[in-house]
This record gives sequence, structure tokens and C-alpha cells, in this order.
Amino acid sequence: MEFITKNFKETQQLAERLVTQLIKGPHSGALVLALRGELGAGKTTFIQGLGQALWIKEKILSPTFVIMKHFELANSEWPIANSQSKINNLYHLDCYRLDSEKDLVELGFEEILKNENNLVVIEWAQRIKKALPRDTIWMEFEHGGEDERKIKIQMTNDK
Repeated sequence: MEFITKNFKETQQLAERLVTQLIKGPHSGALVLALRGELGAGKTTFIQGLGQALWIKEKILSPTFVIMKHFELANSEWPIANSQSKINNLYHLDCYRLDSEKDLVELGFEEILKNENNLVVIEWAQRIKKALPRDTIWMEFEHGGEDERKIKIQMTNDK
């Protein structure tokens, strides 16, 4: 799938539309979204849109220096909650500063991936590709024009 957004608001709205479908889709363990793209390509903006859809009240910024942020979700409060969506946690990782998958051990990354109630969204995911499950959803972000972004979604870990 491929989408074109014309500004940051459209990128956030795309995330809001996609999250409902992604959460309902099949996944073993955590639902993992692996984001790739240059600096300023819209990765964090997309995650901010996910946060809005999940009714996260905190401001979502890229966790470049802390590597990972955890947000607990109150499923009963957000409009996409239903019997099929059991996402209770959003984990937002920024792997820009990591050298390899080994850097994730101290964060308990393996345990996070095992929990089907977790949504894990990873910026610069190509740096830890070997640690990601086969059913990871890959998203490529590219600059278009001034504010335009091209977002490609691939449903396998074949990249």
C-alpha cells in the first residue's frame, strides 16, 4: 500500500485511520510497526497521530536519548476499543543511536514483543531488523514536496 500526505495533519490523520485496521489484524505477540526514513520524513508525526487515535494525553516526541517511551492505554476510554482490540500499551522506540539489537536487551525488548497487548512502534527500525518478528509491518517514509510525504506499507519482514 502507498499513501501520499500533503502536510503533517494529513500524516497524523492517516495514522488515526490505519490504527483501527492494524489493531484488528492478526499478529502473534505484540503488533510491531517498523518505521524507516530520513530525518524529518514524518515518522514521529505519524506516531503522534497514533497517539491521538489512542487518546494518549502526553505529548509524543521522538525518544532519541531515552531510546524507549511507554504509554499505558485506557482501552475503555478510546473509541476504537472493542472485543477484538486488546492493546493496553504503546511502546515508542527510536533506534537511531543504537549500534545493534544487543542494545535492546536491557530494555526488556524480548518480553515486550511477546505480549499481544502491546503496540510497538519503532523509528529507525532497520538498525534492529534481526530482533523483529516476521509479522512486523514495515513503513517507509519519504519526502515528497515541501510538506508532502510518501508512506509505503509492507506487511512482511522481507526488507
